[in-house]
Amino acid sequence: MQLLRTNALILLNVVMAGVIVGIGTFGKRYRYHPFTRFIFLGATTLFLPIISSVISTVSSSSNDYAEILGDQGPDDARVVICSENLSHLILVITWAFLTHITMINTSTVVAGDDREGRNAGVPLVLLVQGGWTFYLAVSSKLENQKDGPIVNDLAESFRAIQYAPFALICAKIIFKYYALEKARRSIAFGRNPRLIFGYMQQLQVQEASQPSDPSPPPLLVMGEQASHVKKQPHGYAFQNDLGSATASAISNIDGLMTIDRIWEYDEDMMLGTSGVQVKDICLSFSLFKLLRCRFARYNVSKVGTMGTLSFLWSLFLKDGEHVRIFQLVADELSFLDDYYYSSLPISFSKWWLPILSVSISLSTISYCIVTVSVIQQWATQGEGLIDGQMFCYYWCSDTHRTTDGGQQLGLPIIDAVAPCLLIALIMISEVKDLASYQCSNWTKVALFCHFVNNTTWQHSFQTRKWVGIILRCRWKLMMKHWDEKIGQCSVLVLHQRRPTQFFVPLMRLLRFPERKKNVKIPEAVKICIIRALRSVRNGGLSQGTSSLRQTQAGERLLWACNGKGTSDTILVWHIATCIFEHQQAACHKHGSPSNLDSEHKIAATHLSRYCAYLMVSLPELLPDDDAWSKDLYKAVKKDADRVLASRAAMESSSTPEDKCQQLVELLGEGSKNEELKNGVKLGKQLVELAQGEEEAWKLLAGFWSEMILYVAPSDNLKGHSEAIARGGELITLLWALLFHVGIFSRPNETDGAAASTAAGDGV
Repeated sequence: MQLLRTNALILLNVVMAGVIVGIGTFGKRYRYHPFTRFIFLGATTLFLPIISSVISTVSSSSNDYAEILGDQGPDDARVVICSENLSHLILVITWAFLTHITMINTSTVVAGDDREGRNAGVPLVLLVQGGWTFYLAVSSKLENQKDGPIVNDLAESFRAIQYAPFALICAKIIFKYYALEKARRSIAFGRNPRLIFGYMQQLQVQEASQPSDPSPPPLLVMGEQASHVKKQPHGYAFQNDLGSATASAISNIDGLMTIDRIWEYDEDMMLGTSGVQVKDICLSFSLFKLLRCRFARYNVSKVGTMGTLSFLWSLFLKDGEHVRIFQLVADELSFLDDYYYSSLPISFSKWWLPILSVSISLSTISYCIVTVSVIQQWATQGEGLIDGQMFCYYWCSDTHRTTDGGQQLGLPIIDAVAPCLLIALIMISEVKDLASYQCSNWTKVALFCHFVNNTTWQHSFQTRKWVGIILRCRWKLMMKHWDEKIGQCSVLVLHQRRPTQFFVPLMRLLRFPERKKNVKIPEAVKICIIRALRSVRNGGLSQGTSSLRQTQAGERLLWACNGKGTSDTILVWHIATCIFEHQQAACHKHGSPSNLDSEHKIAATHLSRYCAYLMVSLPELLPDDDAWSKDLYKAVKKDADRVLASRAAMESSSTPEDKCQQLVELLGEGSKNEELKNGVKLGKQLVELAQGEEEAWKLLAGFWSEMILYVAPSDNLKGHSEAIARGGELITLLWALLFHVGIFSRPNETDGAAASTAAGDGV
């Protein structure tokens, strides 16, 4: 029974380690869900009790004597002596150390500014747990353990590496602690928002006497050092060795890299690498630093400069740059995701820390390979697997008989398989860390900035070649943060499918969001959004009214934009878009020409369903009260489902157009909800539009492109940070994009309101 419990605990720990590594490496989108966080916390909490129980049981069960008296008294006694095999004890200790390495690899430390509230220190409990495990291992009486001849030949070689994992545990924890402290005190990392805020104020003062132009601004990228700055009332400011703080003096600071210097670099110097792509990554890194000021709750109106705005607008106004613009902001958010939710950035606080981290990872991998090799030799030496986990010897007094060589008990395969499974998990996490250093954008920015600053590297053909290889390195499986997908949801499910999933009630009980359809963002959506963004520069944000006012047909639809809030307007236009799409599909089935490849149709339908998805899944990121928005959606959805459930009588209609017409009439007459009725009314107007189908889709695409930009500004920093942690959302990307072009709030809202959610946060 004791062996059974020990083996069960060992396997349970391996399963929990697999869950932790799986969530941390591949299930990032769900890592911060309440249920998965509960599983994660529970697994990490149970590690130490399980390890303590297993090692204590194994070490204390050596030389257990049991005397059994027979029916005839002492003359009929039987003695049983049991002891753990040496192989079992050593492999259990190895399993315990490997478990700690798994926990350390999945722990996250963050060096944020105090205003950001993102600090996550080194979990010193892991060091305490490692020390406790080491104590349990050392206190085990290895010299009293007995084993068969198959194991003794390799026992000494295994003992030599038995405690190597403890050295790796100490090295990993000390490394994280040192890197964290350096990053926290660094002007370029932990205290960077204070410097960026002060630096942008310096640029604003200098720009007051200079006309702004679309040339690249001197935004900071890398190279900030404490010796180049001075403290001021609201952060830090730059000064050179002579005390000057002009733009030209700052740009001449040794080692400091700014966007204007990077933009001037000759792309032909790079071998086999797109210079534009590398420069864009550096620009994304610079924008990431500005966005950190937003999360640090600085006054956003003091973060931007006219030069920055002119440069970014000149980039956005170029035709055919929609993919590049989206990639710029996506890379920026990936930097933010790394900084707030991974341990990678702190390794760049000193140039030699990545090298040390890689060395520790390689040492861990080497140890894993050696351990697997020894286990393999141990398990296959002689006749095969060792005979058992426990050795028992008994003696009978009445017959004076003893066992010949004793008897082996237990399942030795568990001793071999459990460490090997943990080693596989450790190898996965270590390879991921190595790939992060080689393929991450952090490495590319640091390497490229050092390359631009180092003329010796630039004149070396071999150096340029190797730098180009590293800059081209990509690993989408591990390094991609946003999959460029958007959720799709609809109030009107015209082709109802009964849910057949067995796990739907369980998903609801565990507070998992209902499964929504996720689709790749079509290029047409990006084109229409950037087109709407360009019109915003002069006219400001609107609830779709600006595009409607451009045509006479659109003027007649303006009544549908006069809702009590934004959410009801979204629902009215969403219902109308669904009805119009359904009607056009019915016409095409009956022989009318199809317009399936229409850019406007693709953009309108996808953005309409995405806004509906936001209402049901992320209402906290919309302008209206999140509870009101969600309740409104549920009420409209419930009313629509009730009406659609009674449409069975129309199935005998002769043509698809007749079915569609009956459906529209049924929704209009049978609905009790005002938003549903208005949506049906608007849908009829779109169907009856004299200018034709394409004009209607153009109006809808313009409306939805403006609407998604209108709802993007938000002061819910927590909601957007959680969206970034889950893998990203289109609305968060647009929120960051609008921030960089100087749009912090909607019309009739106080500019800069989004900068702070608590009194006194603005500076």
